[in-house]
Amino acid sequence: MRVRSFRRYIAVSRVTAARERCAVTVICWISRERGAALTLLTERLTAMLKSMCVGLKLTKDGNVLLREMQIQNPTAIMIARTAVAQDDITGDGTTTTVLVIGELLKQAERYLNEGLHPRVIVEGFDVAKRESLKFLETFKRAAPGVEAPDREMLLCVARTALRTKLREELADKLTTIVVDAVLCIAKPEEPIDLHMVEIMTMKHQTDNETKLIQGLVLDHGARHPDMKRYVEDAFVLTCNISLEYERSEVNSTFMYTDAEQREKMVAAERAYTDETVRKVIALKKQVCDGNDKGFVVITQKGIDPISLDMLCKEGIMGLRRAKRRNMERLVLACGGQCINSVEELSPEILGHAGEVYEYVLGEEKYTFVEKVVNPTSCTVLLKGSNDHTIAQLKDAVRDGLRAVKNVLTDKAVVPGAGAFEMALNKHLKENVTKMVEGRAKRGVEAFAEAMLVVPKTLAENSGYDPQDAIIDMQEEHDRGNVVGFDISIGEPFDPTMSGIYDNFLVKQQILHSAPIIATQLLCTDEVLRAGVNMRKR
Repeated sequence: MRVRSFRRYIAVSRVTAARERCAVTVICWISRERGAALTLLTERLTAMLKSMCVGLKLTKDGNVLLREMQIQNPTAIMIARTAVAQDDITGDGTTTTVLVIGELLKQAERYLNEGLHPRVIVEGFDVAKRESLKFLETFKRAAPGVEAPDREMLLCVARTALRTKLREELADKLTTIVVDAVLCIAKPEEPIDLHMVEIMTMKHQTDNETKLIQGLVLDHGARHPDMKRYVEDAFVLTCNISLEYERSEVNSTFMYTDAEQREKMVAAERAYTDETVRKVIALKKQVCDGNDKGFVVITQKGIDPISLDMLCKEGIMGLRRAKRRNMERLVLACGGQCINSVEELSPEILGHAGEVYEYVLGEEKYTFVEKVVNPTSCTVLLKGSNDHTIAQLKDAVRDGLRAVKNVLTDKAVVPGAGAFEMALNKHLKENVTKMVEGRAKRGVEAFAEAMLVVPKTLAENSGYDPQDAIIDMQEEHDRGNVVGFDISIGEPFDPTMSGIYDNFLVKQQILHSAPIIATQLLCTDEVLRAGVNMRKR
């Protein structure tokens, strides 16, 4: 599988201490004087998580590993929470964060063993962090925003993110899907709300059958045996109107003295519901008489059998109990307005869909609303033969959507494949160390060396010698070329020529959070629990 982004190291790192193949290894260095430092490394293949609650779970996502693992060590928990927060903020970079924190601590350990005080190293880390963020601003590449999106650029970013989690063929297919989905909901000068992209799963066929629906997929169908299953060129009425008898929401008592009074009361209640249905039917006749257009009613509340029968006789497709989250999506996809009262019925509040049809899969029913005009909401229909495949697809699609959103929001990208880390290493050594006086230079040097963990991991996981790869890339950078590591041939290359880009926000957040956690761990002298000193005497 040809995969070329530095994100290829997600769930892909080898264990540096024992060189053993395992799913997850936690290495803790515990010192009497300086507390605990921790590095969490993940194996290059798919990890299998075993849980008493959910059973077995297969994943290549570093975020899933950190969320699901039962970590006991307090320093490990601290790092894991930082990585999870990284995913919550940016949608990517969890394993990068863990690797960088671990490498910062590893490089610091060299100077700590020589008697250098942790505070001196921390001072150097702070300087290196500030200068790294400044360098990132100059190193980034401009990218078009929501107003004028560059589709090819977005495809490159999405492809870089998805190929880390899925095989190449499937990743390329999903690349187009996630880019089109984000462009569908993106509006100029408005924040992008990814909740407007519905992710629907269907255990059916293969993962290659996953597709983007320019509309909506509802996980239920009609409840009447004779109701239409396919409606073409349809008006869509989206409402929150009950077409069934409902009990009063307040405590009330009805008194009657004989059966005749009871029958009158029941008839009056039924008459109210029937009148509501007749108003819907009247609107259908108003807009559909004299043409071949269809009519669909989708309500958040219920439709009783009598009302369904009345709608069916008029050729109206009625869907009840639509989820609340889908009501807003329906309006954005089909147009029109969602109404709460029959008094608001008018042709102006109707939406439109080219096709509305029911699809039956086993005992499950799905309703597809497709061929809409200018939708601002859509559905990614994920298909797979089993739960593991679908879960992996869902995680990958969510990461891809976040990656594309970040580009449109930041209007910037960063060359991938370890190019930024190599350039940052060179900048810190050649420029920043000259600015720092005294022993704090050692902290800057440790920070610079720690940045090389990304290209080293790329090379190692690709079966190449990390030191040879680093030397080759450093020689190219010395010549003034910005290069990363091509894992397919084991040579330095220009990632921008191959369209390998990373999110600017992800890099920025890593540079913010990783040094902070490393600093806190370096300055930790003891670990206490419930007032008991856990340090070994």
